[in-house]
Amino acid sequence: MDINAVRTFVAVVETGRFQEAAADLRITQQAVSKRVASLERGLGVALFVRTARGARLTLDGQAFLPHAREVLRAVERAAASVSPGERALRVDVLGRRIAPASALQGFYQSHPGTDLDVVTLSDANAARAIEAVLAGEVDATFRAVSAGDLPTGISAERVLDDPLQLLVGPGHPLASAKSLTPAHLSGHRIWIPGIKQGTEWAAYYDELTETFDLRIDAVGPDFGSEALMDSIADSAVLATLVGTGDRYVWPAAHGLRRIPIEGPALVYPHSFLYRTANPHPTLAALRRHLAQARPTPPAEAWTPGWARARQ
Repeated sequence: MDINAVRTFVAVVETGRFQEAAADLRITQQAVSKRVASLERGLGVALFVRTARGARLTLDGQAFLPHAREVLRAVERAAASVSPGERALRVDVLGRRIAPASALQGFYQSHPGTDLDVVTLSDANAARAIEAVLAGEVDATFRAVSAGDLPTGISAERVLDDPLQLLVGPGHPLASAKSLTPAHLSGHRIWIPGIKQGTEWAAYYDELTETFDLRIDAVGPDFGSEALMDSIADSAVLATLVGTGDRYVWPAAHGLRRIPIEGPALVYPHSFLYRTANPHPTLAALRRHLAQARPTPPAEAWTPGWARARQ
């Protein structure tokens, strides 16, 4: 059924005349007649009786009218559901405990009531996340990307350089250090379960391992962050890496230490990726917030050679 024909039918009913309906719709009277005639042919009934005083509904036209109006209301609701600002901005943060999630929460706190949908495409690498943005599954994502890997239609802004910290239990040899250099980590086992080959974070840790001669592995099942904290607390040899902006909680009895790494700082580079033509007003507000709230990167920092440069 032609929606324009239905809209024209309702306009004729409301104005009472084909000529006035044409003026309201900004089309010719001939076009109004053609649309109504097409609708009547499709329905197999006459909807109007044309008189000297205008157009009068037939009994079939009277029966059809409330349904026609409901069709137009449904069309309006459908259009509004995808209009910019009429639906929640959907943003992928990869994980709810890492720095991008905190940055997104900071945006919400400074813009209370914003319609925001926070999702985690946790098993997706950067390429899959970008596909989700292009397909409209999400409006934006936080990822570490290289400068040359962006398809047409995707924009990326480096919004968050998150320095890593070493997380150890009280019995670890490095537990008493106030800060460490990457050289101090050499020879110690750094356990990061859940690293998936083919992801940007696997590429990050691969280059970090090679550059600083570190022992980083993902041996064993990933039972989640709580289980990881338990293992680190009970071990004198295990350590892991966490971002400065990552939010993890553990029992006070664990006695875990977060130790800054400096000279250089080991920075994980988060970029904000979005579809360039996305007109959602909340997207523009979020981009402004991320630019204004972006922390100052360490003066001496290491990032992988493939990472997108800071803007």
